[in-house]
Amino acid sequence: MDRLTALTSFVRACETGSFSAAARELGFTQPAVSQQIRALEQHLGVRLFDRTTRRVLPTEDGARYLDHARDILERLEAADRVVGNEQTAMCGRLAISAPVGFGSDILSPYLIAFKKDHPDILLDVSLVDRFVDLVEERMDVAIRMGRLDDDRLIVRRLGMIGRTLAATADYLDRRGRLQTPEDLAEHDYLLFAHVVTGDRVPLEGPDGRIAEVRVKPVLRSDHKTVVHQALLAGLGVGLVHTPFLGAMLESGSVEAVLPDWHYPKQAVHVVYPSNRFVPLKVRRFVDGLKRYLDDLGILDEEPMEVRAAE
Repeated sequence: MDRLTALTSFVRACETGSFSAAARELGFTQPAVSQQIRALEQHLGVRLFDRTTRRVLPTEDGARYLDHARDILERLEAADRVVGNEQTAMCGRLAISAPVGFGSDILSPYLIAFKKDHPDILLDVSLVDRFVDLVEERMDVAIRMGRLDDDRLIVRRLGMIGRTLAATADYLDRRGRLQTPEDLAEHDYLLFAHVVTGDRVPLEGPDGRIAEVRVKPVLRSDHKTVVHQALLAGLGVGLVHTPFLGAMLESGSVEAVLPDWHYPKQAVHVVYPSNRFVPLKVRRFVDGLKRYLDDLGILDEEPMEVRAAE
């Protein structure tokens, strides 16, 4: 058995869900791919796939083996590139995940500039507010906000981002402007579902006093754009990241609510799988992103305690 060929066939079969599709991509026959994978299973002494008439799916053992097999192939590819040049290394797919608002309003210009600098890279960008499984969804790198608990990831903190309560003038004219944090309990609240404190809003005052108010959500969404649109429509009070709030205030579309009281700042991280070789294109992307965000000046670089409110 040619172990390298067998590993390549195994990885492509996992990714395509078909021995035939893997064979077409690799230029082999379907029986050859099947034979290679059977030989690999015999060598390992485990079954790597559950086979049906329509698809092949990795078993639990196969899924664990897949991460290591990909890592081996990526490291081998990187070794080949050592004797090549940087242009060769800066090519292929680069899969990136980011929160919707951050990705569309902040990250987009950097993505465009990075693509122009590296035309041979295919940027595959997914904007979603949930935390994706980088290994399962084959993401190379992700931008994440808040507390991280996944020990499978390499984490690099980019900085801290501020958050402020806001509402439209029309809403505040109708319902009254808030004077104290406790007033929040009597107002309609627009809740972003991924805030871990749920309907409890923690605020820190100018004298360091902490107030935690239970609010009444009238809208709850796991998508920041929905919350922002509801806010701009005057449906209630909502939380806005500071970089987005500036333009809203300047246009007069919203007012800051309780401006002397601050919601805990949120950590912004870039993460990538820890059990895989980190390609040059990922390292260059992350280093460039850090410089880009530093130039924008939207993140606080001072070390701060990350509270449970993230």
